[in-house]
Amino acid sequence: MSVKKVLFITQEITPYVPESELSLIGQNLPQAIQDKGREIRTFMPKWGNVNERRNQLHEVIRLSGMNLIIDDTDHPLIIKVASIQAARRQVYFIDNDDYFQHRLMTMDEEGKEYEDNGERAIFYARGVLETVKKLRWCPDVIHCHGWMSAVVPLYIKKVYSEEPSFRDSKVIFSVYGNGFQSNLVPNFKEQVLLKGIEPADMDMVDDTVNYDELCKLAIAYSDGVVSNSQTVSKKVMDFARSLNKPIVDFCSSDAAYADACDALYDQVLENA
Repeated sequence: MSVKKVLFITQEITPYVPESELSLIGQNLPQAIQDKGREIRTFMPKWGNVNERRNQLHEVIRLSGMNLIIDDTDHPLIIKVASIQAARRQVYFIDNDDYFQHRLMTMDEEGKEYEDNGERAIFYARGVLETVKKLRWCPDVIHCHGWMSAVVPLYIKKVYSEEPSFRDSKVIFSVYGNGFQSNLVPNFKEQVLLKGIEPADMDMVDDTVNYDELCKLAIAYSDGVVSNSQTVSKKVMDFARSLNKPIVDFCSSDAAYADACDALYDQVLENA
């Protein structure tokens, strides 16, 4: 069976944020996969440095309005969208006044990492999945990029496994170089918990959750792994190999990288 629909849950996309290894892939890979005939949807956070007027973002009222509870606090979910006209693509943005408005990405203006980055990742993951449910769109493959998407595989396998939109979805996680330097808050593993997840489901993760541990959590619940950077942790990739996950090694060529991801999508579906 060939994959027809691919959901990209990414952290950065150029031109909405400055160019980086992650943002360039966030732009180029979905386009390459669409050009190969697959149907795609793409999500990213609405970071505070995304210029809404210049990029013509507008709120999708029918998708907004839900509240997500994290750490016993309600956080309104706002969905915005922008069109890349030349590419015939839309990008959906997950927004929230507390987590994204007037705030940058991993670090603030003084270079200090946000203490609630873990909560931001949880909100983003849940926001994307709830929005896809509302769209009634059923992806064959979900390709996650960046630490902000790292809890998605866990949620797909444990929380949303019976949801019609995700019942048959396979998950790919792309590992990049170190995404942040600090540890997440001590109760991060408790914050992640939702109905369907038990504390034992995260036993592969140390209680002190750093970037490598977050990647391990994502890999444990993914069906395939992509090494997306030359600076990926050997420890993390060794963990992926220990689980016998299908792996795409780092590709320096954009065309070879897109072809390898495209083939991996079909491979994980065939392995079901």
